[in-house]
Amino acid sequence: MAKPTPASTMPPTTISLRAPSKYLSSPTAPSTTSGSPFVSPPLEWLWRTWAVTHSTLSMWRSARNVRITYKPYKPEAGEPVANDNLVEYEKKSGKGGVKTVAGIEQPDPAIPSAWTWRGKGLLVIASSHWEVLGWGERPLVSEEGGDERWAVTWFAPTLFTQEGVDIYSDRKEGLSKETAGEIIKVLKELKDAPKVVELVEKHMQEVDISLPWKEGK
Repeated sequence: MAKPTPASTMPPTTISLRAPSKYLSSPTAPSTTSGSPFVSPPLEWLWRTWAVTHSTLSMWRSARNVRITYKPYKPEAGEPVANDNLVEYEKKSGKGGVKTVAGIEQPDPAIPSAWTWRGKGLLVIASSHWEVLGWGERPLVSEEGGDERWAVTWFAPTLFTQEGVDIYSDRKEGLSKETAGEIIKVLKELKDAPKVVELVEKHMQEVDISLPWKEGK
């Protein structure tokens, strides 16, 4: 078994992405669009609520305020070896409450920053594979200042969904236009994954955000 790429403790400040593992001849040691080796985000960095700001997935066209919360699964049992994953979203019309999809995911033993998700409850029969293609932090160029965290995730096709790419922001209001634009530009430079480039060119759209978020139960 290949040794996974070690996690970095310093978030990247430039936007650089890797191709999904299915398109690589050496998926256990991927390189990025900048030519440097891919480094996994620390779990502590990933554990937070992310707003999905852009997506190629058609399932989010009728939704708004899509957010995903990652946290350690059963941390009281010792060092966590799995993530608790909660997806929340609202109807684009604003009618009704908050819809949720809950699952548990375990890391891939060979591919860095890749996960196998399985649903909870009635969704226990459903599973999927996803990977972090890139992540980092950048200073906001607007007058408000501060930093924004971003991540790009790729989802393998399942019986229920097609292959897709999401862009995340740690800010409820979403990414700055500068960061979102640069991420999409770099996604189109993934020469090892022409299918992903085609997805981005044809299907990447903003996900509707309408603050404040409704709160789930």
